[in-house]
Order: sequence, then structure tokens, then C-alpha cells
Amino acid sequence: MGAAPDILTVEQMTAADQAAIAAGTPGSVLMDRAGRAVADAIRARYQPCRVAVLCGPGNNGGDGYVVARQLKRRGWSVWVETLAPPATADARAAAARWRGETLPLSAAVRSADLIVDALFGAGLSRPLEGAALSRAQASHRTGTPVVAIDVPSGLDGDSGKIKGETAFRAALTVTFHRRKIGHALEPGRSACGEIVVADIGLGATPSALVENRPDVWLQHFPWPGAASHKHARGRLAVVSGDALNTGAARLSARGGLRIGAGVVTVLASPAAAAVNAAHLEAIMVRPFETEQALTEAADRADAVIIGPAAGVTPATRAHLFALARTGAALVVDADALTVFRDKPSDLFSALDRDDVLTPHVGEFERLFPGLLKAAPHRISAVLEASRLAGAIVLLKGADTVIAAPDGRAAVCVEDAPWLATAGSGDVLAGFIGGLVAQGMDSFEAACAGAWIHAACARRFGPGLIAEDLPGLAPAVLAELYASR
Repeated sequence: MGAAPDILTVEQMTAADQAAIAAGTPGSVLMDRAGRAVADAIRARYQPCRVAVLCGPGNNGGDGYVVARQLKRRGWSVWVETLAPPATADARAAAARWRGETLPLSAAVRSADLIVDALFGAGLSRPLEGAALSRAQASHRTGTPVVAIDVPSGLDGDSGKIKGETAFRAALTVTFHRRKIGHALEPGRSACGEIVVADIGLGATPSALVENRPDVWLQHFPWPGAASHKHARGRLAVVSGDALNTGAARLSARGGLRIGAGVVTVLASPAAAAVNAAHLEAIMVRPFETEQALTEAADRADAVIIGPAAGVTPATRAHLFALARTGAALVVDADALTVFRDKPSDLFSALDRDDVLTPHVGEFERLFPGLLKAAPHRISAVLEASRLAGAIVLLKGADTVIAAPDGRAAVCVEDAPWLATAGSGDVLAGFIGGLVAQGMDSFEAACAGAWIHAACARRFGPGLIAEDLPGLAPAVLAELYASR
């Protein structure tokens, strides 16, 4: 399914470059490959036009000289604007081969139809200033399309954060070998525009951090076999809210059923059971009145979802502890997270490594106060949260991050803005719970559930509501099945 899904730190990428050079590939060859890849990406997306290539003093600037040379050879109107003279041997060599017009960088030397940002790469350690800052600000005002080499200048490649006042905003970013963290996390991901990862011939660089895509989990997806029956496909239970708050549990239950769980049961108080029963067909309903009855009702379940519209009440706390005694894997969402905000350690004490927490940012902050602010980036925060909780943690958002206590982590890198609608998280919990119930590793189930959830939303597009999501899953699953 394409290039390897690993996401690298800037340090890991630098090490991959150095390893290739030590193995006999000159840095000038790598630079030429990088510049050609950028020029090819530009030519595939734009018609010949006036191009300003902004070159910094380092190897990123050297890549820019190669881009300028390649485009000029093919008849494009190109000039280079330099922030400073080349400061590395490879960049000086690339600059020496440029035979076109060279001007000093300023806010606006002349009108261009396209800007190539080759000022600074992912390892930039300081904010933009002077002419570079002025040019970034000018590009925002004019709206001239920007193609960034590696990352938009001013963006921290290790966090996706903007250093200082602003950074360039690209329509296209061409990076090399693998994505960096700054390409995967907001606001960096949005600032990069379309991201192309070009192969420049570096060696393998395995990482515990990956893009969340089917390569990561599809080989372990729990497809049924010829001898499968409903009980063999997993038993999922979902705890309902009270009689006036039953819809969220039904969304989760339908998500679990559509994702393949063989038997799905909604567990509810007698009053809520009557409401649920009026709306469900293939999903069963089982009433309970006491914690002991809940434990007995869930005793044969392989996975249980608790939290959607459950209520931030002592009963929800008690229900979670009762379910923890069953041995079923738990998917803990929404109210079942918030109810532990005063003492998160109580929740963590009830969890094991197969359980999954699915907070949004507010819920994450209640359980792990200050962690997001203190961590260098979102991935680091979620990894630490997973370690503290002793369970899988999925932090929802535009850049959803999933982490496991053993150090594995994945980032969802494809946009799905239509998921910003009430109830979509309940369906996500259902997708994850349904996969866990079928015996899928909980980390991989969380990754798969999140990817399928987003794919469903992209398939539907504008107007999506949560009720649509379970019915969209079969088409996405059929495509995954065909691609095995």
C-alpha cells in the first residue's frame, strides 16, 4: 500500500542521511535526488509559470538550487532569491551549477506565480526573522501558492508547532524518505498542504511511531472464515445511559455490529431497556438493576463499552468497577472518563493493557492534567498517558493519536472534517469495541477503528451525521477485504 508508514524525528532523519552517506552515497547525490523530486512534483501539479525559489544557506537551500535548475531546463521562468550565501559544501556545489538569475531575498522583489520555499528545513531551531519573516508575511497577503521543501519554513519538524510569529503556509510540501512529526501533527499538517513523501534512496528506518493506515493493521484484521458463527465473531456489550439518554449507546452498538462483532447486547436499566428495545432489531437488550446484575450480564462479553451518555454519576463509577471484574476488555469513553476527573488513579487501577480509553482533549486534560501542555508534542503526551493508565489511549482530534503502554504509537494523517458532529465518537467507540470483541489486538483495533471511522466520513462528505456512519462501514470494509 505504498511507502513504509514510519514517522521519524528530525534526529532519526539526519541519522538516515548520514548512514546513506557513510555507505557510499555522496550528499550531493542525495541533494540532486531531492531537488529533482520536488521539481517533478511541481511539474505534475502546475503549468509552466513564473517561479521564485527562495534559498537559505543550508542544505534545504541547496535542494532549492537543484529545483531552480531543473525547472529552468524545462522552460520555466525561474529566478533564485537568496537569504544568505550557501554555507555547506553540497549547497555551494548546487549553487555553482545554477546559471540563472539570483537576487537577494526581500519582502517582494517581483511578482511570482509560484514560490518554492527552500529557506529552512525540519531542523530549524529558531523563529523566522528579518527578510525570511517578511517574505512569509507577504506570501500570506498575496496568496501566491507555496511549495515547501521538507517543511514550510518556520515550522518545527519535531512538533508541528510554529516557531515565533508565523511560518510559511504551503499548498504542497515535498519531504524525503519519511514523514516527520511536524507533518503529522497540527498546526503543521495543515500548514504543509498536500504532502508528498519522495524516495531518495535511503535505507530502512523502523520506528515505533507510524502513520495510521491499513499497512499497520490489515494483516491482523478479524475477517470471518468459512466455519465462523456469530459467537466465534465476538460478543460485545454496551452500557446504556438512562431512559432519556439512550441514543449514544445505540450508536456504539450499531457501530460494533457493522464492524463485525457477532453478538451485540445493550445493557440498560429497566426503564432504559424499554426505550432501547423499541429501536433495536439485531442488537439485543438486557436489563440490570444492580452492580452484581451488571457483572452477570456482561460476564460472557469479550468487550464492553461504557461511557456514551452514561452520566457523570457515582453509578457510572460503580458500573466501571463492576465491569472490570468480568475480564472483558473495556472501551472507556465520554462520561466514564469524566467521572474520574477528581481521582484518575482510581480509573487506572481498574484497567489492564487490553483496555482502551478514547478521550477528546477536554477529557484527556481531566484525566492527565497539564500533560499536553508540558509535553513537547501531542504524541509524547499520549504515550505518557498510556504508560500512566496502563492501557491504550486514543486522543481524538484532527490529528488523532493512538498509543500503547509498550511504546507503539500511530497518528491519523488523513483529514476527515465531517466527523465534527454529535455522536461520531460514540460510533468510533463501537468500531473499536467490535474489533476488540473479535480478538484483535487492542492497539491495532483502535488504529483500525479510527481509520475506518474517518474513511466512512470521507466517503459521505458534507451533511454527515453520526447515524450515517455504521451504514457506511460495509463499503469501506469491502475495499479493505479486496485489498488484502
